[in-house]
Amino acid sequence: MSEAQHDAIRAYYRTLFSAWRQQHWWPAQSRFEVIVGAYLTQNTAWTNVEKALDNLRRARLLTIRGIRRTPQTQLEQLIRPAGYFRQKAQRLKTFVSFLDERYGGSLARMFARPTGELRDELLALNGVGPETADSILLYAGNHPVFVVDAYTRRILERHQIVSNAAGYDEIRLLFEQALGEAPAAETFSPPRRRGRRENSRLNSKPSGVSHQPSAVSEAARAPVVQVFNEMHGLIVCVGKNYCLKSQPQCEQCPLQMFLPQAK
Repeated sequence: MSEAQHDAIRAYYRTLFSAWRQQHWWPAQSRFEVIVGAYLTQNTAWTNVEKALDNLRRARLLTIRGIRRTPQTQLEQLIRPAGYFRQKAQRLKTFVSFLDERYGGSLARMFARPTGELRDELLALNGVGPETADSILLYAGNHPVFVVDAYTRRILERHQIVSNAAGYDEIRLLFEQALGEAPAAETFSPPRRRGRRENSRLNSKPSGVSHQPSAVSEAARAPVVQVFNEMHGLIVCVGKNYCLKSQPQCEQCPLQMFLPQAK
């Protein structure tokens, strides 16, 4: 990976964070809720995941014990809005069984494992691919891994930073190397008072920029983990609002200046 690629990733991070600030990912009240959300969000929109999570929350089953003791058929109906509900119910049951057998049902013990070893264990579970495993590691476990999704790949390919042949781990390592020494102390300094003009600009942000603060999003974490967290959230915002699969809205995107044709 070249220094030019690293410089580009750092420039994108500074530009997006300056425009939109903290994204408050992952929106959840517990680490286990993050894990459940990581499973449920596979092949569906987050709005559908929220409906399934609300069902579990209202039934008071959004806990390790709740998933463990709930019959699979009942769990399937509760998470039905997220789609592929039979597969996902089985995968949630599999995860809880793994947690019980390997770590006595303790997330703290599980997340105390070295990152690489735990990542391998998660990837060995049925239904856990790299994106799901890394979401669990980063957002629930505060491990220093970067999550690569379809938005990430689309943006990098359109900006000619990687080719369409680039693998998941190649892109993940690119971000981890580029942002591993990001100036987190400066990035997360207390917000200053803004003038009327700047407030007007920020109020015109696209919908979906930043979630409401939550127990998980405001938890203490290492600076590099916070940077990886923010960058993924910012990329999702670009992908949802500007770098659309068809008819991209490049003119309004903060990253427009970095497009090859713009240069």
